[in-house]
Amino acid sequence: MEVKTSLLDNMIGVGDMVLLEPLSEESFIENLNKRFDHNEIYTYIGSVVISMNPYKSLPIYTAEKVEEYRNRNFYELSPHIFALADEAYRSLRDQDKDQCILITGESGAGKTEASKFVMSYVAAVCGKGQEVNKVKEQLLQSNPVLEAFGNAKTMRNDNSSRFGKYMDIEFDFKGDPLGGVISNYLLEKSRVVKQPRGERNFHVFYQLLSGASDDMLKKLKLDRDFSKYNYLSLDSATVNGLDDAASFRTVRNAMQIVGFMEDEVQSVLELVAAVLKLGNIEFKPESRVNGFDESRVKDKNDLKEMCELLGIEQSVLERAFSFRTVEAKMEKVSTTLNVAQAYYARDALAKNLYSRLFSWLVNRINESIKAQTKKRKKVMGVLDIYGFEIFEDGDNSFEQFIINYCNEKLQQIFIELTLREEQEEYIREGIEWTNIEYFNNAIICDLIENNKNGILAMLDEECLRPGTVTDETFLDKLNTVCAEHQHFESRLSKNSKFLTDHSLPHNCFRIQHYAGKVLYRVEGFVDKNNDLLYRDLSQAMYKANHSLIKLLFPEGNPAKVNLKRPPTAGFQFRASVGTLMKNLLTKNPNYIRCIKPNDKKAAHIFTDSLVCHQVRYLGLMENVRVRRAGYAFRQVYESCLERYKMLCKQTWPHWRGPAREGVEVLLTDLQVPAEEFAYGRSKIFIRNPRTLFFLEEKRRQCLEDLAALIQKIYRGWKCRTHFLLLKKSQVVVSAWYRRFAQQKKYQKIRCSALVVQSFIRGWKARKLLRELKHKKRCEEAVTTISAYWHGTQARWELRRLKEEARNKHAVSVIWAAWLGTKVRREYRKFFRANAGKKIYDFTIQRIMQKYFLGLKKTMPSMSPIDKSWPARPYGFLDGTHQELRRVFHLWRCKKYRSQFTEEKKATYEEKLAASELFKDKKALYPSSVGQPFKGDYVEITKNPKYQKLNSLVEDKVLLADVVSKINRANGKGAPRIFLLTKKSLVLADQKTGQVKASVPLLDLSSVSVSTQSDGFFALRLKEGAMSAAKGDFLLSSDRLIEIITKLHRTGAASADRNHINIDISDEFLVQFKQDKVCVKFIQGTPKNGNGVACKRKNNRLLEVSVPSP
Repeated sequence: MEVKTSLLDNMIGVGDMVLLEPLSEESFIENLNKRFDHNEIYTYIGSVVISMNPYKSLPIYTAEKVEEYRNRNFYELSPHIFALADEAYRSLRDQDKDQCILITGESGAGKTEASKFVMSYVAAVCGKGQEVNKVKEQLLQSNPVLEAFGNAKTMRNDNSSRFGKYMDIEFDFKGDPLGGVISNYLLEKSRVVKQPRGERNFHVFYQLLSGASDDMLKKLKLDRDFSKYNYLSLDSATVNGLDDAASFRTVRNAMQIVGFMEDEVQSVLELVAAVLKLGNIEFKPESRVNGFDESRVKDKNDLKEMCELLGIEQSVLERAFSFRTVEAKMEKVSTTLNVAQAYYARDALAKNLYSRLFSWLVNRINESIKAQTKKRKKVMGVLDIYGFEIFEDGDNSFEQFIINYCNEKLQQIFIELTLREEQEEYIREGIEWTNIEYFNNAIICDLIENNKNGILAMLDEECLRPGTVTDETFLDKLNTVCAEHQHFESRLSKNSKFLTDHSLPHNCFRIQHYAGKVLYRVEGFVDKNNDLLYRDLSQAMYKANHSLIKLLFPEGNPAKVNLKRPPTAGFQFRASVGTLMKNLLTKNPNYIRCIKPNDKKAAHIFTDSLVCHQVRYLGLMENVRVRRAGYAFRQVYESCLERYKMLCKQTWPHWRGPAREGVEVLLTDLQVPAEEFAYGRSKIFIRNPRTLFFLEEKRRQCLEDLAALIQKIYRGWKCRTHFLLLKKSQVVVSAWYRRFAQQKKYQKIRCSALVVQSFIRGWKARKLLRELKHKKRCEEAVTTISAYWHGTQARWELRRLKEEARNKHAVSVIWAAWLGTKVRREYRKFFRANAGKKIYDFTIQRIMQKYFLGLKKTMPSMSPIDKSWPARPYGFLDGTHQELRRVFHLWRCKKYRSQFTEEKKATYEEKLAASELFKDKKALYPSSVGQPFKGDYVEITKNPKYQKLNSLVEDKVLLADVVSKINRANGKGAPRIFLLTKKSLVLADQKTGQVKASVPLLDLSSVSVSTQSDGFFALRLKEGAMSAAKGDFLLSSDRLIEIITKLHRTGAASADRNHINIDISDEFLVQFKQDKVCVKFIQGTPKNGNGVACKRKNNRLLEVSVPSP
């Protein structure tokens, strides 16, 4: 059997107030308290959800919870806001019915959070995709923006919405969101200029001052200290649990996601800063000749900064604060404003500026989130609007009157739609409808909104009539017209009936609302309804250069002067409420009633009196009575049969026929009285909750019996299964043991066989070893005897050969001696005549022979740089000695050169050129001698970062290196890539590879360097050349010697160019645009250590400090 959860399972208290028995206000409050204590914050009244603010985070909004309530029947699970959101979404998607979700309750009851949960649930269960996710993200991120500009900290709530919001979320035929439209109602703009004690201004002011960077605050001409602004209350500037700096970052990110451009965000922040500056403008009286007082601005610094932010001429705005121009037909009359009127004008401008900015924000968000398609769309509306407000101290003013009027209209439409929904369901199910008695608050709505005798109509009439108009004259008019109305009370109307009510002051009136009596103080009604902004201020705002200001004050356009008085605040709000009511009547309603459990904003505290007060003015008891007037509970036949089929043997465990027949059999078997239920077309209707509880009790007992039966069967099955498992285990153990015993026996036999085999193999191996050893000794003996015999024979032969050689040598010696004697005898007679010359020649020959042989042994190395040479042995060989040294050096240089490649040969030629240019002239030269000239130090052809730069250079790159381009303004260097080709040199940005300058070598006249060990060099360009528009280049590089050498050789190798002159001096001039700057090199110790430092001394001198050698 499939087990399903239900609203009635594991119920704490009563989950649906319609089933509450007995029904009274005390039992209603007690049931809410019981559920609240167990963290059950949601309770139903039929399809209405009551939401208690827990003032803490609960783990009931996770992704798992979303999946749990997705596509489930409304009463299938315990009460939750997700159930209502899912019901509304499925009705919109599957039944093509437009929906609206009405969220009401007083400030701090959790209306805003409830609307967020509804939107997050709908976003989670609808379709996926890049465009769909973008739309969902924009819809969700519109909340932080509107909360920052429309919410504030109040005594009742740290994040109280001070405006009403209605959002239409538009869906396509698949149920995927396409966009949305937001409407706002009655922003509490009076909060901008004045806040009650213990409350704050709108969040955005504190978020801007706390979260903006120092640079941004400097641009906005603001200071981070809250105390410097008159419009910000100081007693509650910081709120526990609110991080204004983090909220500011969240708002900036949300505005970016929604689609605000960066310049739009900057413009909005400038207007917010302007409002703060506006509050700091103070006035002083100044007497005129005619005796009237005129207002003047005390300190014009804040006025000046505000005008700079908005781009307004200071004199224009200052005059608008001092004078008022009244136009009547063709006449203009200018009157001065006293100090009180100037402060009124300042505050009116601040309120209008902020209010219009908020309306612009809403319209701008609508532009971003509106649906892009013109096809037919399904709509789900979410209404988050202020609840009924009653201040206990009687300080209820025009704002509370308007708010309560809106709630009267919502209560009226709530009762009408609830009754209509009940009646439609009864007719749809074929149940007879009986009229239900209820309180109709249409008479209260008529008292307020009647076009002739309504309070709002009389307030508008009083504001528009000529003459002296005050709040007292308005109250007198109310006493005249409404005195006989049964829901209107005032001190004068009471006195006329000879009744005394000291709780009713003279300047107040009382209205009997559906939620109770509310005392209103008439002070400020006329001014707040007028909401007057002097035309001079509107025209001053229109003259601003700020793009957004012109959009906010279109009536200030002199070309479109409208002498018609603008509509009053009450008239505008009444029209907005009328439009909202018409919109709601076209949609299927869903209700969320939010209740605040206590005034301390603390968890686990339930104040009975406070909750009772809210239950009354929300009309919850009235709602329960309407729902219970006919049948208290209804359920489709399939669900009812599935839940209670175990109570009848005929329906248990399976009913084969139609579900309605099964329910009829079930109720007949249980002997439920016929008047306690009725059969609809698809549902069973139960009149009294007692009948439902009777069925639930019978079901509970039956489930206990079924559980006992299931336990009995399960225990028997478990024991049998355990026995069979033991039997099977015994067989398996026996088999494994027999297998183990046989394995052990086999291992023992196998081990014995292996031992016997090893002994036999050992005996055979030892026998074979003895035979091999005997054979080897015999072979070694033969070899030894043979070797001794061969040795003896060899020694005998050697002795014979030596004897024969000695004999031959003796014969040769004797023969040579004989020949010598014979020759000497023959030439003795000629010897004396030529003896001197021959001895000399022979001596010289022997000396030269000895000299050359000695020179051969003491010859120096083949290195061309080796300057060593043997000392001459005789003085007469001095010339020969030097000539041989020269010839040898030339020869070994030729041999050394013959080993060179063409590339190495070019390198040595460059080294030779560098020596000619810088040797004994530049102190940096000696350190460059041992460093080879590579040419390409940045691997421009291989590095992918510079591929684009390499493609821009047409000729072959002879040198590529990173140099520093010296800034003439401060002497600091910026890294540049230096490229040298046969025709030009190029300077490019090191990071991006973008070409900064390209100079043809024809435009280069000379290069200037110093004599010091620095790397500075100046490229001097010819006057009048195209590339000389910005002047010469002053660069610095550690490879200065190589760069200048290659530059000089490249210029010398071209036939169509003159040689590039190299100027080596510690002081030279450099042309920067139109100015000539002297670059001077001095020796010293720079501040940054041992490096070279360049510092600007004046407009004509750059001084380079070079470390002393």
